[in-house]
Amino acid sequence: MNAKPGPSWKSIVLLFLATLSVVIARPNIVVVYADDLGWKDPSYQGHPTHETPRLDQLAAEAMVFQAAYAGAGNCAPSRACLHSGTYTPRHGVYAVGSTTRGPKASQRLIAVPNRSGLPEKTLTLAEVLRGAGYATGLFGKWHLDGPEGAQPADQGFDVVFDPRHPNPNLRRDEPDDPKGAFSITRAALEFMKRSRAEEKPFFAFVSHHAIHSTLEARPATLERFERKTPRKKAALYAACLADLDTSLGILLDALDREGMARETMVVFTSDNGATNESSQEPLRGNKGGYYEGGIRVPMVIRWPGKIEPGSRCGEPVHQVDLFPTFLAAAGIPWPEKHLMDGADLAPLFAGEPFSSRALFWHFPGYLDSPVRRGRPSDVDLGFRTRPVSVIRRGPWKLHLFHEEWLLDGGRASIPGNGAVELYHLGRDEGERKDLAADESAKRDELLDELLLWLDKVDAPLPKVRETPNTPLEGN
Repeated sequence: MNAKPGPSWKSIVLLFLATLSVVIARPNIVVVYADDLGWKDPSYQGHPTHETPRLDQLAAEAMVFQAAYAGAGNCAPSRACLHSGTYTPRHGVYAVGSTTRGPKASQRLIAVPNRSGLPEKTLTLAEVLRGAGYATGLFGKWHLDGPEGAQPADQGFDVVFDPRHPNPNLRRDEPDDPKGAFSITRAALEFMKRSRAEEKPFFAFVSHHAIHSTLEARPATLERFERKTPRKKAALYAACLADLDTSLGILLDALDREGMARETMVVFTSDNGATNESSQEPLRGNKGGYYEGGIRVPMVIRWPGKIEPGSRCGEPVHQVDLFPTFLAAAGIPWPEKHLMDGADLAPLFAGEPFSSRALFWHFPGYLDSPVRRGRPSDVDLGFRTRPVSVIRRGPWKLHLFHEEWLLDGGRASIPGNGAVELYHLGRDEGERKDLAADESAKRDELLDELLLWLDKVDAPLPKVRETPNTPLEGN
């Protein structure tokens, strides 16, 4: 007789969490996750035409992180990083759909295949929180349930609501809610009130489709911005953002009205940088690239009694940090066998010393459609990005471009082969002056650290084609 398989590691972790007896007061946790909202887009960042009064108000009551980063340059991998608490090589979600997007003849390497979503075996933030007694709800976009991914109900969410599922780009016939922002917010508020009545702390992931293209807005909002700017596309962008901001205000007002604000941590952030429809200057690039405009995002965290209102933080932080931060806030021990790539941000909340560490990104594929002020060689060939890995430590940021590294002489040919770019973001936030030749010692220090990290996480690298006629993967 065959022996029955034993319980999985994931089931053992969740059983352990269910037996915890926690005596501390646990905060409710609300994450408002915008789609394609750039770092420069909120009006608290000084944007000349956008209006986000409710986000500005939240920023005044919270800590604003000026150097916050998404997990990747586009949507699905960023979400996979946040929900798993791990960098892209751990979960294998690198892009939306294919990693071979763009001119095939110009792809000099064989891209690493993309995973379409998080498999059910992945331990997620929602599962850990639910296992420790939280009510969990996802409202809006999941985007990790491709053929290789699991549905959110199988990844720890008790309640799931998305007015646009399964097609997130489907245009709606509701003039007063064209992007679904208000129905998403209403569903989230019902869940919060019900959880409070049941005396359960809650985790609500409020995951908007706004402001992702196709841009849509309430007619009255659009009319207001069309009077403000003659450029129709700019007016529509600003109006879509304004509707998102209004929905945020509805949520914040309800937390106040229901007496839940003081016991709730609210996080507002975005899944990646803005599309080309919104310049992120002084930052370079846009969504899909790995210059600052593609991965730096707005992030605001309000936690009454724990975070000083109106505070600002310039420390580089990453969305993989949210997983350990939420667990620490709730007094939940980190599952021992679960890989942890992030850090608890609590010392920053309190203005205490924070251990310096490097942040990493890995994209071993190709994306089409060039971005503003992208890498000239990418723009010439029609790409947003080609295979690249990135490290940021302190003010320094290094890009390692794998085509030039693997095919054009590697370290021995630096800096002439263009395999490495180095920037000092403290002096050059817009990544205009490549210091790879001038700061060779710092370049080599960061390059060595990045290469060690790639080896440590067993990051898959794009492969060299055996012959010029070898078919490219994905063709």
